[in-house]
Amino acid sequence: MKILVSGSRGLVGSALVPFLTAQGHQVVRLRRGGAVVDQGAARWDPATGAIDESACADADAVVHLAGENLAAGRWTAERKRRILSSRADVTKRLCETLARMTQPPHVLVSASAVGYYGSRGDELLDESSNGGSGFLADVCRAWEEATRPASAAGIRTVNLRLGMVLSGRGGALARMLLPFRIGLGGAMGSGRQYVSWIAIDDLVSIIHHVIAAEELSGPVNAVAPEPLTNREFARTLARVLRRPAVVTIPAFALRLLFGEMAGGVLLSSTRVVPERLLNSGYIFQHRDLESALAGC
Repeated sequence: MKILVSGSRGLVGSALVPFLTAQGHQVVRLRRGGAVVDQGAARWDPATGAIDESACADADAVVHLAGENLAAGRWTAERKRRILSSRADVTKRLCETLARMTQPPHVLVSASAVGYYGSRGDELLDESSNGGSGFLADVCRAWEEATRPASAAGIRTVNLRLGMVLSGRGGALARMLLPFRIGLGGAMGSGRQYVSWIAIDDLVSIIHHVIAAEELSGPVNAVAPEPLTNREFARTLARVLRRPAVVTIPAFALRLLFGEMAGGVLLSSTRVVPERLLNSGYIFQHRDLESALAGC
């Protein structure tokens, strides 16, 4: 297939592009308009949604991963505006462009996040669960709503609700490794909040799977089948690294350091299961955290 990918230089995109290429697909990376476009890339202007249709013609699928990093720092009013715009506004413009194409792609896989569900304690959540409250839940709702122009045009649209992506090359896990390796790792806050996670190897395979799975559209949880509490996560990571996990970072300290982002991401509890993926026949490479961490 010919597959367009936005956000190809991010944590997920940089793993996805070589994976798809190895599967024999032609990958065209959507690059921002001001960037020099090299072989295998096409110009894309997120501000208008315009893309180089000559390079993107006859595309079978689009994987949309672009968006401002949620956990890169405090959620100031300006950062919150950029986070929302980089998801809702940019996604809507891209989808409107896809819908107008002479030959639209057959399928769009657009990233979302398990933050859609809000902080829900130990409640078990699947794709039929209602959305939650809070900034991140509001962003995810707007993000998914922004794909409506594509689905209205007959493009099969999958809203992939990502959990915490585990990769040794970046993201949350890479930031955790140093304190754990020097023996300063441990639980955050009470440690009772649930973490829904996904290994990067599984995530790229899941994207490939949902592109091909004609029966899948709408929300799909991209998480491993075994969510853990933050304390269990910390203990497992420490065990894999053969280090102690005795330090606890109090919730008040996290809020002082990170402000609203601490409550929205670090202390939020989302116990999510991938019901639709399992029902569609996807077989996880890493069902348990220890296996996933060993493979990073």
